[in-house]
Amino acid sequence: AGGGRLLDRIRKWYYNAAGFNKLGLMRDDTLHEDDDVKEALKRLPEHLYNARVFRIKRALDLSLKHQILPRDQWVKYEEDHPYLEPYLKEVIRERHEREAWNRK
Repeated sequence: AGGGRLLDRIRKWYYNAAGFNKLGLMRDDTLHEDDDVKEALKRLPEHLYNARVFRIKRALDLSLKHQILPRDQWVKYEEDHPYLEPYLKEVIRERHEREAWNRK
């Protein structure tokens, strides 16, 4: 149990050290947009997609101004949920299935 708490503290430290949360971004907002991610983004419900676009535009604006959000607006480790992950896993599974079918 003690090792799990230590690992969780390291994860939280690394999450805050990365800095994207200080711009209001979530972890899934920072994924490199390869073909799989682009397809997963197309499958997002509109409200999730719009929230992502807002966060990215706000982060770009803050970055251009060399600013960060006030501390109370930072995305907290506990609040960051992988909203894109289920869609991305489905896209990757489908791609692997298609590749296996094409190999036959």
